[in-house]
Amino acid sequence: MGRLSVSLCGIELDNPVIPASGTFGYGCEFAELYDINCLGTFSFKGTTREARYGNPTPRIAECTEGMLNSVGLQNPGVDAVINDELPRLKKCFSKPVMANVSGFSVEDYAYTCAKLDGEEQVGWLEVNVSCPNVHGGGMSFGTNPAAAAEVTRAVKAVTTKPVIIKLSPNVTDIVEIAKACEDAGADGISLINTLLGMRIDLKTKKPVLANRMGGFSGPAVFPVALRMVYQVACAVKIPVVGMGGVSSAEDVIEMMLAGATAVEIGAKNLVDPFASRDIISALPETMNKYGIENLRDIIGGAIDG
Repeated sequence: MGRLSVSLCGIELDNPVIPASGTFGYGCEFAELYDINCLGTFSFKGTTREARYGNPTPRIAECTEGMLNSVGLQNPGVDAVINDELPRLKKCFSKPVMANVSGFSVEDYAYTCAKLDGEEQVGWLEVNVSCPNVHGGGMSFGTNPAAAAEVTRAVKAVTTKPVIIKLSPNVTDIVEIAKACEDAGADGISLINTLLGMRIDLKTKKPVLANRMGGFSGPAVFPVALRMVYQVACAVKIPVVGMGGVSSAEDVIEMMLAGATAVEIGAKNLVDPFASRDIISALPETMNKYGIENLRDIIGGAIDG
């Protein structure tokens, strides 16, 4: 057991750093740049029951200290992931991977999760009830406690592996939704997904994104993400995976002090493809700087009581 190791839903990670879904593909692209086995794990691209071509372009826009995206869950569908992506991944990644799943109905979620649950390399199912840029799915489940709980129960009924529910920040009370998922059997909670945002092109006087609105991510959202991670970690007894604007080893430690067992890196991977690797490399020195012997000892360290 190393200084950086943590246990997430009963599965040991060499370190708590996890590239977030939608920013790391299915892993193989990054494996061409460095040995991705240095990661704790990674959450692969959001996968749906059927293939999706995503939203019309333009669907990416830069913002001050962040970015907007409205990709719309472009992915090849669960069968192609099982038949093509996972066998390819096995050649370059020897650890359990986190499977990120989205859907447009409770049945969609259950079907896709049941299929991925049977795959040996899948360690966790990260169920995304929080996508802000897909009409008729995703966030419509994550903004209502009863709907989020219904998805949780349906997935838990057909799976054996840990189920982590990914929550939206675009709600009035994220704690209420987290507790509803916990009560419905969730093994963990991950948060936050992107904040809903928008930009307007002053020359055309029209929205920059074809979808008008999209998910806002990057360093600017970190304080909001940290606050929500803290609130949820105070309220639930299951592990929390924190994300949102994380871009340094210091940010990882701050998230863990707020209650995160593991920390996902999102937009930073799109700016710097070596970001997750470099954050892991920087963790030991950063721990020494702040007198931290083992990361697992600081989880929730800023939570009173």
